[in-house]
Amino acid sequence: MKATVAGAPVSFGVFELTPEGAETISPDDLLATLAESDYRGVDLGPSGFFGQGARLRERLRSHGLELAGGWVQLPFSDDDAFEAALPELHEALRAFSDAAEDGPDRLPLPTLADGGSSIRQGAPGRGGEVDPLAEAAWGRLLANTERAAGIVRAAGFEPTFHHHAGTFVESPDEIDRFLANVDVDLTLDTGHLFIAGGDPLDAVRRWGDRINHLHLKDVDLGELTRVLSAGGGMREVWSSGSFVAFGAGDIDLAAVMDAVDERGFDGWIVVEQDVLNGPDVSLSEFRAARGADQIRNREALRPWA
Repeated sequence: MKATVAGAPVSFGVFELTPEGAETISPDDLLATLAESDYRGVDLGPSGFFGQGARLRERLRSHGLELAGGWVQLPFSDDDAFEAALPELHEALRAFSDAAEDGPDRLPLPTLADGGSSIRQGAPGRGGEVDPLAEAAWGRLLANTERAAGIVRAAGFEPTFHHHAGTFVESPDEIDRFLANVDVDLTLDTGHLFIAGGDPLDAVRRWGDRINHLHLKDVDLGELTRVLSAGGGMREVWSSGSFVAFGAGDIDLAAVMDAVDERGFDGWIVVEQDVLNGPDVSLSEFRAARGADQIRNREALRPWA
């Protein structure tokens, strides 16, 4: 089975940081845009965005899309906070089960991620300097990741772990340490790796056998550097337009995808062009630009998927 391309709500400005009450694209318009552009799946997005239960399943079916994965952020290094957050994991797993009732070609991957800290989120790419994780906390992070993975597997799914800027698993060295100590494979996110000073092509060579999910981004490194140098945090990165359509940034897409293909990767490639809609941009203009970018992104992947 070849790799399969999915889109994501975050490419349309819909994710957990979208301001409450903000005007956004409707779930059906988003799914229609992806389906018309020949995407085969979609990421879950914020809890409930596509509906729940039968509504979620029917909505995906009506657009001919499958669920590729979904974000589950947990405070792995804090035992009490982790315990308190477990209902969020169970809620997400119910959504995965609902979406999988139709017997999809491939199952979605619950995408686990660490919660990080406010300090790290305000200094992406410099977490190890400004907020290093103590040895005991590393032990808790690893143990709680294994516990969460067990819950995911008991529900019939295979977990994946997303390294993420602003969390305690951010830099290449932190990813190395994490993978050496847990039985959970990796979601490689090319954009977040750039933020943390890594190189996506090196990442495929370094962790290729452990990559079971791919979040593919292009990045305008000049704009990203400007934002980070000015002291911007993740919200500023998402609002800046640092994540651009394929071909408009600095990722060597062909080299990365050739390396992924050589590894025999046959999972989901989730195209993510993270963006927060500014208040001075009309929704119609924003939707048109996002839709055009997603067509461009899908076409760029034709040689591989």
